[in-house]
Amino acid sequence: MRVVPLDETTIAAWEALFAACGCSCFCRYWHFAGGKSEWLERTFTAPERGLAEQRELVAQKDPSAMGLIALDPDDPLRGIGWMKLAPRDRMTKVLKQGPYRSLVQADDPGTGLGTWVIGCLLVHPSHRGRGVARRLIAAADDHVRAWGGSTLQAYPRGAAGTTVRLHDEEAWMGTDALFASLGYVRVAGEPAYPLYSKKL
Repeated sequence: MRVVPLDETTIAAWEALFAACGCSCFCRYWHFAGGKSEWLERTFTAPERGLAEQRELVAQKDPSAMGLIALDPDDPLRGIGWMKLAPRDRMTKVLKQGPYRSLVQADDPGTGLGTWVIGCLLVHPSHRGRGVARRLIAAADDHVRAWGGSTLQAYPRGAAGTTVRLHDEEAWMGTDALFASLGYVRVAGEPAYPLYSKKL
């Protein structure tokens, strides 16, 4: 599979992936100013607003709309995986979530383009369990370096020490085992909600 940045040439494949997954967030959650109830109402009653917002921001090359898309090797117009990947100062909502509010990283303010956050992962139902998420995460290193970044952060669902496989709905930010296997180190957080980091 080929992993490339989301832009105007790949957004149709990205949209098709979200449709195939029945996902109506269109990756705008981390930038939504309202509360959880307002967000759920928007995704249920007006998902087209999120799609239009993402389209417009991709066209503007806005950092908040960035990420990587994995394309089907047999059909380059078909997206089979997506990873939200944006500068941390554009992902401020992540540190406002309950499990992460207490994380203070005085040595790394996360401003500018130095620190990038992997916000979420989405894999086509027919390609789950085939290493798509792994390929997306592995590809982040070179892309973030090219974009001027020096650090990657991830906020996966912790499952270390258990043999129970997380449901797909629980693993939308990845798993700790997956990030650890790709060179990320746990630096903070609770067992179920750790913070992983990787210096490039």
